[in-house]
This record gives sequence, C-alpha cells and structure tokens, in this order.
Amino acid sequence: MKVHIIGGGNLGVSIALGIAKFSKNNQVTITRRNTASILYLQELGITVSSDNKHNIQEADLVILTIKPYQVDTVLTEILPVIFNKTIASAVSGLAIDVLQNKTNQEHHVVRIMPNIAAQFGESATCISFTEKDRAQALPVVTLFEDLGTAPIIDEKLMDAATVLGACGTAYALRYIRASMQAGIEIGFDSQTALAIAAQTVKGAAKMLLEEKVHPEQLIDRVTTPQGCTIVGLNEMEHNGFSSSLIKGIKTSLKQIKG
Repeated sequence: MKVHIIGGGNLGVSIALGIAKFSKNNQVTITRRNTASILYLQELGITVSSDNKHNIQEADLVILTIKPYQVDTVLTEILPVIFNKTIASAVSGLAIDVLQNKTNQEHHVVRIMPNIAAQFGESATCISFTEKDRAQALPVVTLFEDLGTAPIIDEKLMDAATVLGACGTAYALRYIRASMQAGIEIGFDSQTALAIAAQTVKGAAKMLLEEKVHPEQLIDRVTTPQGCTIVGLNEMEHNGFSSSLIKGIKTSLKQIKG
C-alpha cells in the first residue's frame, strides 16, 4: 500500500518507522509543517513533506495522527483533492460517525489507537470500523499486525483502549522506573538496574502473550512458601499497588470522556 500519514509527531513518526522496518511492499509519506526534526526518516525511504496534500491522491491509506483541534483544518485542506480513500484516524475522541460526516460520507473511515511502540513492532493497536467498511478496514488490520498486535474492538471501547494501550505505555514505564530506583537502593548502578528491570518486564509480557494464561498462574511459578517474592508482593498490595493502578486507569478514562 501507499500510506500517507498526516502528523509527524511522536505517534506518526512511530507508525512510519514501524511500517518501514516491519512491513513489506509499502510506501510511506509523512507530513509535518516543520520537517526539520523528521528529515532523518528519508534515510529509510520514507517521503517527508511539509505539504499535507503531497502525492495524497496516490495514497491507498490516509492516516491521521493529529490533535483533535487540527482535524477540521486538515480536512478542509485535503478533502478537495481526494476521492474514495480509506482514512484511518488515530485522533483521540473522534468517533467514526463524526468523521464520516466531516468527510461527507465519501470515504471509508477506520478508527485506530496505536502506541509509540509501533516503531519497534510492538504496538497494541486497537481498531474499530463499521460493517460497510469492513473490506477496506481489513488491510489496515493486516498492516498494523505487522507492527505488533491489532485486535478489532467495538468502537464504544476505543476510549478505554486509549487508556489501556496508549496511556498504558507510560504506566508500564513508571513501574520500570520505580523498579530501577529500588535496584539502585539495593546496590546496583543505574544502568544495570534499568537493564534488569526492563528485561524482566519484557520477559514477563512475552510469557503472557505466548502462553495465554492468567498472570496469577505465572506469578504462582515464582512464588514459593515463605519466600522473598510473596512477602514483597504482599507489602506492595498493603500499600495499594494494584488499587492505585486501577484508580489511575479509571481516572485517565474519566479525563478522556470529560
């Protein structure tokens, strides 16, 4: 496919890098008003432009990775020059029917919520679409499966997916940071502590994804009677580890829903 990404911020760049590295036979264009910070993408064969309309007529897929307040301006700019395109929107809070109305019902709309791990082929990209656009949406699903996982979800869960999959990146990193800090307290230098903490999280996630079991089953494997793991877990829970994380996720969702 020819993929045209409008919005060269962190997410747009991550998607462009992921497509360039992990998908085959796709051509990528990414646009940003000031291209100075993303010109390095050209070394990977990605076309960079300050013009949102640059070769957009040739695109099979247009991806919007812009802020909600930019949507109307961008659509006013590109709609006169495109026809019958598949538009994948990563715009937070922008419903499919709203975008369809904004595009005069003339395009196929897919809603996506990737995260910045796309550039490493590890995004959890939730995808929603209407039944009438299924044929056009399935190639989008296939594309994002190259960049990690791409579960199809009901659109009503998209805000929740944003919190769990996109905001969740920050939550996971905060855990790693705390673990690193604890590692320093118990004797490691910062780089070694970070390497151990990050790899441990990566290993735990890989076990879950490959074995497809409940986390508690894997916890049981490393929790022995009167051992150091169980006392550590219990101390964390006494101090609200799980409940504070759950509350944080629910608070983020409230913020999205306003």
